Amino acid sequence: MEILFSTESLHPADGLKAWRKVMLERLVPIEIERLDDRPFACKMEFASVGPLRMKRLTQGALRSEMMPNAARHRDGGGTVATIFLLAGALTCQQDGRESVQQPGDIVVLDRRHAVVTSSAGSQALFLKLPRERLEGILGPSRLYTSLTMGADLASTILVTNFFHDLIRVRRQLTPDAADRMALIGADLIVANIAERLARAVPRPLHGTVVVQRAKAYVEDHLADLTLDPPQLAAAVGVSLRRLQELFHERDQHISDWIWGRRLEVAAKRLCDPGFAHLSIGVLAYGSGFGSQPHFSKRFKDRFSVTPREYRQAALIGAP
Repeated sequence: MEILFSTESLHPADGLKAWRKVMLERLVPIEIERLDDRPFACKMEFASVGPLRMKRLTQGALRSEMMPNAARHRDGGGTVATIFLLAGALTCQQDGRESVQQPGDIVVLDRRHAVVTSSAGSQALFLKLPRERLEGILGPSRLYTSLTMGADLASTILVTNFFHDLIRVRRQLTPDAADRMALIGADLIVANIAERLARAVPRPLHGTVVVQRAKAYVEDHLADLTLDPPQLAAAVGVSLRRLQELFHERDQHISDWIWGRRLEVAAKRLCDPGFAHLSIGVLAYGSGFGSQPHFSKRFKDRFSVTPREYRQAALIGAP
């Protein structure tokens, strides 16, 4: 990874002041307090894969408080931070929840008031993920901020290994491949959070978690032509009637939601130059439609133009 900042060449008396400035400029408005008298040392490294921006922070024992106006800083709150702890220990507080992370654990923090305490010699990898991607499937971030995705979860191991390998091979990826790998990484994190929520959840939130798990399952099986409400209910372990009730409580219908997601994915692919070599029929099939006429009819009903017209307009306007 590329080094963005290091105290190695600075006078010990200047290190903390310089670190505060870097954190403000490159992360979010934050107040930093030292927790020990050891010589202060820290380092920030950077890597990108497609739209993903990743920073690896190595620092000492600090109390870092993210200020309430953090959401208005830089990206306007359009992203949510995912933190992979690599060494040391963290204590995170946000949205009334406090948790402790050990190496191998993952935690999510939003751009709201939060307090993070790091131990001496801590190292963590920070990823910025699109808020829309996480909340579109998992619901409001307040449900899972400061919730530890432990290293004992199989999905945590998969996510961690994926991102370590992604950083290692990132320069070998074409731009299109990098974009796709970034999307896969985001989906793996979503699946990791969904598994953690399913492990232990207060009863009042159970219905919300079931719907979140159902939506995550749909995202992973959009191309499955056999996917329907009964199969979805069986996959998340509830009766079809109960799943219908939960969707209705949210003013949604299961089938409409599935077809809506398929159309949204298809529309995104029609706009993507990386899919331009695929015929509309192949693209439709890959998005879960059994025939091109069925796809074209639903697409026009939703977007008021045919898939071909939508693609032409998108690709003509592409840089």
